[in-house]
Amino acid sequence: MRALLSVYDKSGIVELATQFHQLKIDLVSSGGTAAAIAEAGIPVTDVADITGFAPMLGHRVVTLHPRIHGGILADRRDVSHLRDLEANNLDLIDIVVGNLYPFDSKPSIDLIDIGGPTLIRGAAKNHEYVTVLVDPEDYPSVLDELATAGTTSAGLRHRLARKAFAHTASYDASIATWFNEDVTDPDSSLPASIHVAMEKATDLRYGENPHQAGARYRSSGTASWWDAVVQHSGLDLSYLNIFDADAAWTLVHSLGELSSDETSAACAIIKHANPCGAAVAKDVATAYARAFSCDERSAFGGIVACNRVIDTATVEAMEAAAQADLIIAPGYERGVIDRLKAKRKNTRILTAPVPDGAGLSVRQLSDGYLVQESHAFAASRDEWTVVSDRRPTVQEFEDAEAAWRICSHVTSNAIVLVKDGTAWGIGAGQQNRVESSELAAQKADGRAKGGACASDAFFPFPDGIDAAAQAGVGVVIQPGGSVNDDDVIEAANRHGLAMIFTGERQFRH
Repeated sequence: MRALLSVYDKSGIVELATQFHQLKIDLVSSGGTAAAIAEAGIPVTDVADITGFAPMLGHRVVTLHPRIHGGILADRRDVSHLRDLEANNLDLIDIVVGNLYPFDSKPSIDLIDIGGPTLIRGAAKNHEYVTVLVDPEDYPSVLDELATAGTTSAGLRHRLARKAFAHTASYDASIATWFNEDVTDPDSSLPASIHVAMEKATDLRYGENPHQAGARYRSSGTASWWDAVVQHSGLDLSYLNIFDADAAWTLVHSLGELSSDETSAACAIIKHANPCGAAVAKDVATAYARAFSCDERSAFGGIVACNRVIDTATVEAMEAAAQADLIIAPGYERGVIDRLKAKRKNTRILTAPVPDGAGLSVRQLSDGYLVQESHAFAASRDEWTVVSDRRPTVQEFEDAEAAWRICSHVTSNAIVLVKDGTAWGIGAGQQNRVESSELAAQKADGRAKGGACASDAFFPFPDGIDAAAQAGVGVVIQPGGSVNDDDVIEAANRHGLAMIFTGERQFRH
């Protein structure tokens, strides 16, 4: 039996070669892999001794030779293949161990490997006879079968071949994506094609409903910030736990950007991907209490996210409030997790890092995909325009900015009422803007008086401004751009409201 070893990730390769040698498997290798094996005192044949060619073209051509690929690709039941092997004095290769440079880490033409993917794909294609290994985690299972049976099973070879093709597919996807950076489409900022390779990160309890299977995936060969999340207690995560927690974690960090004061705290409570409470305050306990007070009924069974370490005062506020399905924060003071676990046995308690910025946003259709640039605020506060006769006060401007940020995380049509950094009324998912305004005002129940009203899209008619005025706010922030903007501005002036146009819409569906 003969094995060819040529890997970028050399973890465990010397131990694997040692075991192969003890199993009387002949070893063939090249470059750094061969050097590592030889330095360990393990006999290894250099690829050049088989091909008769030293590495050439700056190591672009090493294993690309019939004496290597003939031994890998031969169909051992095909008489003509066996004749070719005999006529050319070629030896069979039974095991190929190879993995590829993580192209995303430092993309360049020189790192586009040709020989490595060819070895892996050839071995995977001929997996009926050849065992292919691309992941060091699979070394033990192969060694176990070789030690006990003298060969590998058809089932194991099939599984390893699937993983090998996934490995090369991910590698090619990274290269194609890198090429997108240099291929510009004059009619679009989006690439002509998208190549996504994903690997399963973890199975989930279930999908959106218990009868649906669910799992979290990540881009192959990469780590998501979710991989660094630590769960301290509670039931295993489900699809919606992660979906809602992701929404909460993104919103709370967006709110944290409102102040340059590193001690400012933010809290968001999410229910069904929509905030039912959000607040910014000087400390976590106050931020949580205010966020909870926005809509106490909806907060039951919600997702609580805090952008600062949760302390004892916050736990005391939580103990007096409704049960949360999940709590996510950057950390917890000593003893806090034990106290939360004692009171909320089923609550999932997570520690998480700052979320990464997203790339393109991809949404699946019934047949196809929708792709867009990820959410961002295109217009800064300095680019906003006050269009009313009255200018907003400093506090109104701050509330308007908080309302605008929260509004961008609410399902359209979205209306958010904020006073003193706290969302007191949130209207979401209605078929018309007036009903969202009425719903937000009903939930606020007068608590947003003197604050801000944010709308994710323009008010098409003055009736939306009338509803905001009835809620008692002092300023309205909206994109502007309606054919009836003049009438809407006139309504704001009639009610004595300040009005800000941001110049950008923030729809979220």
